[in-house]
Amino acid sequence: MDLIPLDSVLAGAAAVFQAKVLLAILIGVLLGFLFGASPGLTATTGVAIATPLTFGVSFEVAMALLLGIYAAGYFAGSIPAILINTPGAPGNAASALGGYRLARAGQADLAISLAVVASAFGGLLSLAVLMLAAPNLASFALEFTSVEYFALGLFGLICVAAVSSGSLIKGIAGAALGMALGTVGIDEVGGTTRFTFGLPELQSGIPLIPALIAFFAVAELLLQAAAQQDAADLPRQRLHPVVRLPGLMLRNGWLLLRSALTGTVIGILPGTGPTIAAWIAYGQSARRKDAAEGEERSATRGLIAAESANNAVTGGALVPLLTLGIPGDTVTAVLIGALLIQGIDPGPFFIFEHGDLFAQILIILVISALLILILGLGARRVLPKILTIPPRILLPIVAVLCAAGGFAIHHAPFEVGLIAVLGIGGYVLARFGFPMAPIVIGLVLGPIIEVNLRNGLVANDMDVTVFVTRPISAVLLAAIAVTLVWSALRSRRR
Repeated sequence: MDLIPLDSVLAGAAAVFQAKVLLAILIGVLLGFLFGASPGLTATTGVAIATPLTFGVSFEVAMALLLGIYAAGYFAGSIPAILINTPGAPGNAASALGGYRLARAGQADLAISLAVVASAFGGLLSLAVLMLAAPNLASFALEFTSVEYFALGLFGLICVAAVSSGSLIKGIAGAALGMALGTVGIDEVGGTTRFTFGLPELQSGIPLIPALIAFFAVAELLLQAAAQQDAADLPRQRLHPVVRLPGLMLRNGWLLLRSALTGTVIGILPGTGPTIAAWIAYGQSARRKDAAEGEERSATRGLIAAESANNAVTGGALVPLLTLGIPGDTVTAVLIGALLIQGIDPGPFFIFEHGDLFAQILIILVISALLILILGLGARRVLPKILTIPPRILLPIVAVLCAAGGFAIHHAPFEVGLIAVLGIGGYVLARFGFPMAPIVIGLVLGPIIEVNLRNGLVANDMDVTVFVTRPISAVLLAAIAVTLVWSALRSRRR
């Protein structure tokens, strides 16, 4: 693809660098922080609520507001994930594993700083890819059929199960349990109702956000309450100067780049999104962990990988939207409506016919990423104060937030009860040493794996060899085999 013509870039810059547009970007980023950091409220919710407000405003102001929410919402979910082990959005669940460990070790300032910088880098790199190679990458995404989606989903699941704390067997068992939970509801292929126990609320399956809150937050609340932790046991938070961040990020430069590229590529694939990208990048970071590596470095690498991949999805998901008119994730599905409000029909000719509008989108997202960097680093010293609250006060507050997050989804008490039941189940499993991450990722990827496996077989006359004869699928399945062998050998050495 040729680069955007210079006159289009200049026209786009002139439209964006106006006081009202810059103010709209700032408001959008602040709203994105609010929606992203509130469990139960996501970037998708924020963009959906704000979209009707764009009637009657110019294209650049509308995109400034919505894309600011979009970019900041993906990052902000890492804040509660790091501080209270409650992901603000599904895409930040992987960040809770390393980030919360750092916070409990007195390194919340470092964890938030790493999340901010990794998020900004992932977002900016994905925008560079969007600008340079959008049509070609969209064509690559069209090569993915049910066969490739099955292999990709299975690869993500095995990565997380293999590198989770504890034994490989418990990791795989947790993933299997998550997949079993993913079968609840109406079967997407056959239309059969499964395991709903007569409850109409379960016909659409177990909602992801209540499951995240239950397995990560409620289970942790119960573990801490059982440990009867006292205020004196709380870690003393250490400050991490900003000047040390560039050196730390350079030492993890390859991990940062690889994870951002992973997030960009996965974001390009329609229907995937930040959750799968973050888990696969996290799994890759842990899979390469040195046996002598300390817990702090392991947590640092996991957080960098998850956040850079999570936020790289923002640019990647715009590739199919702006080149094919196909949404890459839930937020870009809402953005289609916003573009239609402006009289813009996204599709193969959008970039060539509206180069200045494409440039505006890129510039707005670059400014949003820079604002996330500035505001995130500016607030990093204030946010960890949450950890100084004594557990007897903090735990009930978090419990109320969990209930409020569950209720906010459909404004029904059923989700609150579901959070309680799953949370108790998660607590029991945690006491027996089962990791929570494979359970949650099994719930996310289980339906994707099942549906695409069945569709792939039906489309190829039940020929199972199609999964190893198609090149992309064969490579992913080979990577799965290598991961399992490596994990088995590592467990044996231990």
